Amino acid sequence: MELNLKNPLVFFDLETTGIDIVKDRIVEIAYLKISPDGSKESKVKRINPEMPIPAQSTAIHGINDEDVKDCPTFKTIAKSLAAQIEGCDLAGYNSNRFDIPLLAEEFLRVDVDIDLMKRKFIDVQTIFHKKEQRTLSAAYRFYCNLELEGAHGAEADTNATYEILKAQLDRYPDIENNVNFLSEFSAFGNNVDFAGRMIYNENNEEVINFGKYKGQLVSEVLKKDPGYYGWIMQGNFPLHTKKMITSIKLRDFNK
Repeated sequence: MELNLKNPLVFFDLETTGIDIVKDRIVEIAYLKISPDGSKESKVKRINPEMPIPAQSTAIHGINDEDVKDCPTFKTIAKSLAAQIEGCDLAGYNSNRFDIPLLAEEFLRVDVDIDLMKRKFIDVQTIFHKKEQRTLSAAYRFYCNLELEGAHGAEADTNATYEILKAQLDRYPDIENNVNFLSEFSAFGNNVDFAGRMIYNENNEEVINFGKYKGQLVSEVLKKDPGYYGWIMQGNFPLHTKKMITSIKLRDFNK
């Protein structure tokens, strides 16, 4: 089944130096942009992460320091990449938990202003796990009856994810072929920030989602514990988490 789109939908995958969205960096990004008229555009770009690539990461994606030493840095391509995905919804495999938060961090580090929170996100892994409980290679075999050649390469994973989503739409009649439904169905919680340190409650109020203040309103915590904001800002938290708690603090201050 072909996708029913109102906006372009960008399937993307990142290969990185590791899995810590605060510390790790992108070494390769691949994307496949599907337009509402069905036309496609794909690109693969290797990136110099400006830090050593650990051997355990190279063992997964096959990219080492020598491969990227002459590649552009993320700062060099950030504005161009932001322009290419502006106005697009985003899709990936485990993207809500990892790829989108890490991509947002990279943009924030280089001061490129792109508000990804305005977009719809489709996480094909979440749909898969809700329906079948498998991995990406198994998902490709299950839905498409094909073996995934080049697994853990960004381009192969990106294209496989696109094919899987189309096959999922064919297989499950209860999954609607529109981005709003798919985004809601594949959402991982109702996050305020990409890392899910804060979430919205049933009244659409921001609450803390970890630690001693879990379940309490962010605005109330900031009032009763003035040092909490400083602890977040100085701590090992994602830049997007810091940005969102700052916006809440400023909003309440201006009231």
